[in-house]
Amino acid sequence: MKLISGFFLLLWLLGCSSTELVSTWKNPATAKFKAYKVLVVGMTQNKDVRALFESRFVQRFRERGITAIRSIDLLDTAFIASEKSEAELDKVQQLLQNKDFDVIVFTKIAGVENKKTLQEMISKAGKLFDSFSADYLEHQPLYKHSEPFETFAIYRVATALYCVCENRTWKLIWKSNIDVKQPKSVEKAVANYIKRVSDAMEKQSIVF
Repeated sequence: MKLISGFFLLLWLLGCSSTELVSTWKNPATAKFKAYKVLVVGMTQNKDVRALFESRFVQRFRERGITAIRSIDLLDTAFIASEKSEAELDKVQQLLQNKDFDVIVFTKIAGVENKKTLQEMISKAGKLFDSFSADYLEHQPLYKHSEPFETFAIYRVATALYCVCENRTWKLIWKSNIDVKQPKSVEKAVANYIKRVSDAMEKQSIVF
């Protein structure tokens, strides 16, 4: 499975005529979950694109009466410039708790060369991580990797929600996987993705 620098392609890809919600997973112990303060994290080495995507997603939360902050306002370029250890990410999670965040919305993208390889990568893209730090550690090469988008026909976009739940520990409560092809405009990209994901959350009584 090839990894690419997420949102540099995400905004271009998601304004498309074919965006399919492939799967969602909800923690069976979570009947409903109401968010109060959300950190939106998008993985990309392109600061401008990261700011644009996170701003739009934050706006969506705020329209629903939920306090939301861009990760770019907390985890700056200096933070992503070098790979982080588990101990460093634990400190970040503690910082978020101290600032009363109760949800991290974490989105990344995986590339697929063609449909024949799709089933081979689903098991990898569908992997569930117990914590935000584990998920981040696994995928932080996305901040460094860059692959030409022409080599990919289908893209798998994954969004995971981590909450501060019982015992004040971060845990995975929801995840979605979306396949994207035939990309068009950047503006539609943002709107299509955020609507698709937030609608899926709402249907399962998550956040919205």
